[in-house]
Amino acid sequence: MGHSLQAVSVLVQAAESVFAVPLAIRIHEGLVWSNRDTRTLLDKMLTLLRIVEIRQPFYFVADAYYASQKIITGLLDQNHHLVTRVRSTAVAYTLYNHQGAKKRGRPRRYGKKIALKSLFGDEPVMEQAASPVYGEYTVTLQYRVCDLLWRPAGRLVRFVVVIHPTRGRCLLMSTDTSLSAIEIIRLYGLRFKIEHGFKQAVRVIGSFSYHFWMKKMKPLRRRNGNQYLHRESADYRDAVKRKINAYHVFMHAGVVSQGLLQYVAANFPKLVWASFGSWLRTIRPGIAPSELVVATALRHSLPEFLLNTAQHNIFAKFIVERQDPDRLEVFRLAS
Repeated sequence: MGHSLQAVSVLVQAAESVFAVPLAIRIHEGLVWSNRDTRTLLDKMLTLLRIVEIRQPFYFVADAYYASQKIITGLLDQNHHLVTRVRSTAVAYTLYNHQGAKKRGRPRRYGKKIALKSLFGDEPVMEQAASPVYGEYTVTLQYRVCDLLWRPAGRLVRFVVVIHPTRGRCLLMSTDTSLSAIEIIRLYGLRFKIEHGFKQAVRVIGSFSYHFWMKKMKPLRRRNGNQYLHRESADYRDAVKRKINAYHVFMHAGVVSQGLLQYVAANFPKLVWASFGSWLRTIRPGIAPSELVVATALRHSLPEFLLNTAQHNIFAKFIVERQDPDRLEVFRLAS
């Protein structure tokens, strides 16, 4: 009873902060358009990455669900790399050391099998370093790096086992073996910015507050699962497609709005704080304001903008000419 979404954001460092700037959002579960469609969520994520068309090589930072052969193959084919967490039950292999005369057939590649969680057992050989995770300044991590063969990747990948003093243990992996362990930890630590971006989209922007009703939509029982639209008429399927397209257009209007708020926060922080007109306990000098602060500042400055620029600003003139100054609250606040 809800929509399952997949989103792609780009992590941008600006004004001593890091923003997860949303690029694309799609509803990827709940509708089966054809009984011949065998695509999984992993296939649809690769399609979403192709839609945003980032032409420069990048690191795809994701959770353990995306640590799979499909994602790795799809990224490596485009010269991109994956940085992710792997499950504690994962195993890897050492490179097989050939000894003696070569035999006929394909040479053996995989050597000793290693349970990755066993790498935590050798704590004396672990290195220590200050945490590179965003926002942590007095935390010391223990970590260990191992380059091992991983069957889903079919190649050597870099595993980093991390022991955090308060957050526990974590297994990280990167398909780029030239990336340092500290950089892998730092990149994966920025993944929470994507979760924060979702929170802002829900609570500040309202990107998912769409209400487009379809009169002909057949009601489903609670937890009834997918609608198999290949069993319905062509007119019904077209109507559902128009409804889903309306959802996507609404969500992408939210994507644009959120990106504009982040742009204003990164480029005009002093002007935003000057127009904020409220109080926050966590105001930090030099740190860019959040989307909530920017939205509040824009809301507070809107009445003055409309009244003072209506004569020469076409956008303000368009709004003012279609409002009743006696009934609109923003005009009463400005006066």
